[in-house]
Amino acid sequence: MKRLELFIESIILASRWLLVVFYLGLAAALAIYALSFGKKLYEFAVMAMAMNDTDTILKMLGLIDAALVASLVVMVIISGYENFVSRFDETGSEVHWLGTIDVGSLKIKVASTIVAISSIHLLLIFLNHSSFTPQQLMWLTIMHLAFVVSALILAYIDRITAMTKGGKKPAEGDLGL
Repeated sequence: MKRLELFIESIILASRWLLVVFYLGLAAALAIYALSFGKKLYEFAVMAMAMNDTDTILKMLGLIDAALVASLVVMVIISGYENFVSRFDETGSEVHWLGTIDVGSLKIKVASTIVAISSIHLLLIFLNHSSFTPQQLMWLTIMHLAFVVSALILAYIDRITAMTKGGKKPAEGDLGL
């Protein structure tokens, strides 16, 4: 019976390597997104002198948004692989910072990046507000606030978890923020 248990456990443990397919797929998607970014950058460069300030800002915010999305994908690929599949071999490489992103901090970083992306989208919408109805603007703002509140709740939960793991219980009235 023990041999069967060890066999099942080894299969379950080896199944983590299936995640590599997802991380490689995300890397491929990132390469495709990089091509899309290059196209946007080229179009911006070609049109830059003919654009007014608002259009220039809108295009730059689109590029910033793309960079944040790409950073989010890289963060998920690297920390997911590091946390769930295998540690990176640090010998002779520049990956010493990889071990600092655990699952809890990854959730906070992802939520923060989503809030930043949402903020950029909302700013783009506000700069082009004439294309939207007041009701659409209201709902877009509410959705953004939902992302902000979710990120704050995740940060609060992470803070409380860290405090309780360290043996320190939060004081009454301490939000842990």
